[in-house]
Amino acid sequence: MSFLSSLLSIEKSFHHGVHPEGLKEATVDLPIQRVPFVSRYVMPLGQHIGVPAKAVVQAGDAVKRGQLIAEAGAFLSTCLHSPVTGKVVNVGPHRYTDGSFQPAIEIEADPYATQRLDPQPAKDWAALSIDEFIAEVQRAGIVGLGGAAFPAHVKYSIPETLKIDEILINGAECEPYLTNDHRLMVERPEAMLRGTEILMAKLGASHATIGVEDNKPDAIEILRKRIGNNGAISVVSLPMKYPQGAEKMLIRAVYGREVPAGQLPRDLGITVNNVGTVVAIADWFDHGMPLIERVVTVSGPGAAYPANLIVPLGTPLRDVLKFCGGLKVGTREVIMGGPMMGAPAASLDVPVLKGCSGILAFTDAETRLGQEYACIRCGRCLEACPYFLNPSRLARLGKARRFEEMRDQYQVMDCVECGACTYACPSNIPIVQHIRTAKDNLRRRV
Repeated sequence: MSFLSSLLSIEKSFHHGVHPEGLKEATVDLPIQRVPFVSRYVMPLGQHIGVPAKAVVQAGDAVKRGQLIAEAGAFLSTCLHSPVTGKVVNVGPHRYTDGSFQPAIEIEADPYATQRLDPQPAKDWAALSIDEFIAEVQRAGIVGLGGAAFPAHVKYSIPETLKIDEILINGAECEPYLTNDHRLMVERPEAMLRGTEILMAKLGASHATIGVEDNKPDAIEILRKRIGNNGAISVVSLPMKYPQGAEKMLIRAVYGREVPAGQLPRDLGITVNNVGTVVAIADWFDHGMPLIERVVTVSGPGAAYPANLIVPLGTPLRDVLKFCGGLKVGTREVIMGGPMMGAPAASLDVPVLKGCSGILAFTDAETRLGQEYACIRCGRCLEACPYFLNPSRLARLGKARRFEEMRDQYQVMDCVECGACTYACPSNIPIVQHIRTAKDNLRRRV
């Protein structure tokens, strides 16, 4: 049986999960626009998973768009580049998404600069060793753009005992409201396929699969047309389900294989990359453009004019929302990311980060907390959890602050905090919030 035939013969889904409304109608057909440059940008040094970057500039330094402003602080870290031509006005604490103050580089844009990126020759990626390729991806500042912001180069550092056979491109975009990946697949399929081919060649993979939920038929059609007779790349249409974008769930849906607890996709010979990540790889190797901007969906009932936007990193939320007509009267909360896994912004002055896939504005109707009732032991959270955990028990242990028991006996650290349990709970118990509190407490104790 051929590889493609095997893909078509399995059930393209995963166990458990939920089915929230898509709510993508407001932006699904809106082409990507570019946000005008603003006066000030803030680049936090820790806007990725891992060790924060180290600033290599200081107040008063002139910088150009795309110039390195912070180097990687360790292997599990990545670089930062200036999103604009201008002057560094401060290197110090600035308000972060959660309200805390974290080190950041603040840049004042030059109002007379064109803000065009200086043209760069294409890099001869084929001549690079795998270690040199990994270093280039780290130098480009590329992270997973699906929301986790995990440094991409770390995924490509494969132990000698393992081999990558399959590249899986995550085009599921299962979070409600978000359409930024959808628009990239529709508008930049060549760059997406180019980045995929680069990864295949450097990692030695024989095949790549693009998993796309079936609520994006135009993206599926465009990609299949661009791929043509290239048998090394396939597009698989997946039924809508949340959290299909989680890499272990996507692997189960596409290949019918389970990633065991404690293992990574690479242990199965697979590496998973978001649509935006592979586009960023193509932009770096073909045009010398580091990760200094990303596509963001602005939507939600509180957004005056929803849009899909190219936003320079470091742009304050306030300026992005101003470009979209501001917030409607009655808006109560702004979420960075999707409604299921995103984080509420502590202030509209916090900047757009590498992992910010959406800016969603919600009114009182969406944010009002319902009356919480006692657990009725219905089991819906168990049926929803794609990791086969016991969310209701974890919530009860979290309330009792029995965090070590949650870790040692009930595998709380395997939870990806997708929120499916909270969504499914008829008693309005904030299950995932109890789990997040426990995990944060356990991490601080290490």
